[in-house]
Amino acid sequence: MKILVTGATGKVGRAFITRIVNGNELPDVTIRALCHNRTLPEQEGLEIIKGDISIRSDVENALCDITHVVHLATCKETPDNVMDVTVKGLFWLLEGCRSSQSFEQFLLIGGDAGMGHFFYPHPLPVTETQAHSAYPGCYALSKVLEEVMLEQYYIQYDFAGCCLRAPWIMEKDDFRYTLTFGQDVFGGPRWCDLVDPPRAAEYASSETIPVMLDPEGVPVKRNFIHLDDLLSAIIAALQNPEASHQETFNVCMDEPVDYRAVGQYLATSRNLPTVEVATEFHSTWLDNSKAKFLLGWRPRVDLHALIDRAWDYQRAKEDPRTIWYPG
Repeated sequence: MKILVTGATGKVGRAFITRIVNGNELPDVTIRALCHNRTLPEQEGLEIIKGDISIRSDVENALCDITHVVHLATCKETPDNVMDVTVKGLFWLLEGCRSSQSFEQFLLIGGDAGMGHFFYPHPLPVTETQAHSAYPGCYALSKVLEEVMLEQYYIQYDFAGCCLRAPWIMEKDDFRYTLTFGQDVFGGPRWCDLVDPPRAAEYASSETIPVMLDPEGVPVKRNFIHLDDLLSAIIAALQNPEASHQETFNVCMDEPVDYRAVGQYLATSRNLPTVEVATEFHSTWLDNSKAKFLLGWRPRVDLHALIDRAWDYQRAKEDPRTIWYPG
């Protein structure tokens, strides 16, 4: 097995490469990392190749002798390059794979942004049959386009692929920083923008935990997955090509994170105060039954483990909080 990893220098790419190269879950495997703006340290079992995913010749060069592709390259809200990476780049990858003599399987790491996650009401558990419904912005649109392109290749060419649809991916102290009223908040909502500045400063200083409420005043439930569990899902799909053939899988925690339960656990375990924050967002429950049934995959990190890992993590000086989206 020879795997091409795009987006290799991002959060998931780096962790996947480290886990495979240093472990034995996929024996006799080598990895080729396609790097653009950044690179990776050299190590045994890893080949690094520089290139631009939007350039056909670079992609064809990267695909030479590759059997499997783990496609992680993406952009967030960067309109100037989102189509080059997530549409043009994916097109060249799919075209290169379908004409390759060595190619066996394509894995797209999708996202629940493609079905709107907490922007729209979802009164029932969301399965893989949920219609695409991007929320405003180019990132969610790009996730829809990726899935649709891959699905069309199934139809047009009986293409060997699958999509793992993941919600927000957490590692290290990420989850802790999603819940700060400080300016260093990770992702959205930006809690500091939902209250007046003096209260935001007070809440940040006291490490107050926001309890997100929906428009009816009910605590929001939102989907997450720990990075370790996503990596296990990728490995399960690579190990089960027949079970994953042309399928889409929700890969997420067994239950969404209930912001009220988060606040209660942190109040009990760490004596942190909470405050309710009204928002326009809605609860969503992603159903991961299909991945369990067909792939034999199980998420291991539950709510309490997610919280404890984030609050117990001690970040080293050489490991600053850096969030890279483009590149």
